[in-house]
Amino acid sequence: MSVLTNNLDLFLSTFGQTLQLFAISAVLSLVLGTLLAALRVSPVPVFRGIGATYVTVLRNTPLTLVFVFFVFAYPLLEIVKIDAYTAAVVSLSLYTAAFVCEVVRSGINTVPVGQAEASRALGLTFTQMLGNVVLPQALRSVVPPMTSTMIALLKNTTVASGFAVVQAGSIRDSLSEQGENVLLGLLWVAVGFVILVMPLTYVQQVFEKRWSVAR
Repeated sequence: MSVLTNNLDLFLSTFGQTLQLFAISAVLSLVLGTLLAALRVSPVPVFRGIGATYVTVLRNTPLTLVFVFFVFAYPLLEIVKIDAYTAAVVSLSLYTAAFVCEVVRSGINTVPVGQAEASRALGLTFTQMLGNVVLPQALRSVVPPMTSTMIALLKNTTVASGFAVVQAGSIRDSLSEQGENVLLGLLWVAVGFVILVMPLTYVQQVFEKRWSVAR
């Protein structure tokens, strides 16, 4: 317990950074992933190809390599200068978006084909049909897998500690420098992540219950 109490400021500040990194990356990945899902189900072959290529490449690339590219290789291109934190946000967002895309696409596939056909018969465009008819129904069925994706994103934020981004994953190094018991410190880090995951699980249960009643 002394490891936690003696370094409470360290734990609070680093987990605060973790939450910030998670929140920004979650919003960006959800937006990008939904757009990619729209490309995956687009009637235009070129758009479907772009979406499929993106998902195939990012899903099969280790997250660490994505970080390596944006932290070390991207600055060499001298396009837009970014710091390590921004590189972490971009890496996590782009990587997670590929998984969000597949979750949303699976939800779209659960919507009866007749819904899309009826929308076209009413004269709705693809964008109108997707945004007003298909996606609202699809998102109801993807709450559990989407929550799992967000939980994975939360845990993936620890990768950023290996690239000079201070957050919960970097607690071990700080404790080691101070001569504290690193093993106990890591156990408290694990407890911290369990606490952070619990609200996500609760939100999942709330939405599942609400939307199941709505059906």
